[in-house]
Amino acid sequence: MKNFKQLFAAVVTLGVLSFSGHVVAAEVEAPEALVKRISQEVLDIAKADKAIQNGSQQRVLQVVEEKILPSVDFKKMTALAAGRFWRNATPEQQQALTTQFRSLLVYTYSGAISQVRDQKVEFLPMRSMPADVDVEVRSRVLQSRGEPLQLNYRLEKTEAGWRIYDVNVLGAWLVETYKSTFAAEISRGGVDGLIKALTDKNKSLAAKSSS
Repeated sequence: MKNFKQLFAAVVTLGVLSFSGHVVAAEVEAPEALVKRISQEVLDIAKADKAIQNGSQQRVLQVVEEKILPSVDFKKMTALAAGRFWRNATPEQQQALTTQFRSLLVYTYSGAISQVRDQKVEFLPMRSMPADVDVEVRSRVLQSRGEPLQLNYRLEKTEAGWRIYDVNVLGAWLVETYKSTFAAEISRGGVDGLIKALTDKNKSLAAKSSS
């Protein structure tokens, strides 16, 4: 787990800029349109909300819960990151692992929201995958200083609409990055060992956010 901080900084920090929990009831929104709309929505909230700008962790966590989590398929993300070990885990272990991984990303995303200032998102042509039920929405983050940052998303079409299950920042996919980390933890202490490591990390992050 010692490399979690570096992984988060490199892979996830900017991923929050393009997630949202807005549910479209009447009509399934196209994946690219969905990401475009919610990117601007989250950016606008982060830039205008005085509580967020003043460093309120509670407000940031509220935004994450309301605007990000409903549009992310955490179960699929966790299963892909766990790889072959997921199939051998019990349903209880799968649920616990998904819950802890979800919580870990909540704290990461909340930290990213707090850092939003003048970023803008520019979208590139979308890539469709077989059967048009799996797509990659490509974009880059423009900043006032520094080069644009690559920021891509993989989405899958579900009965509830399109859901994000992976994020790519600067060429590194989140799921692929976590595969090696998860495998290393499981090799040391099994699936329960990984769950414990994630739980301990979440407790540490929760203590920091409440201080």
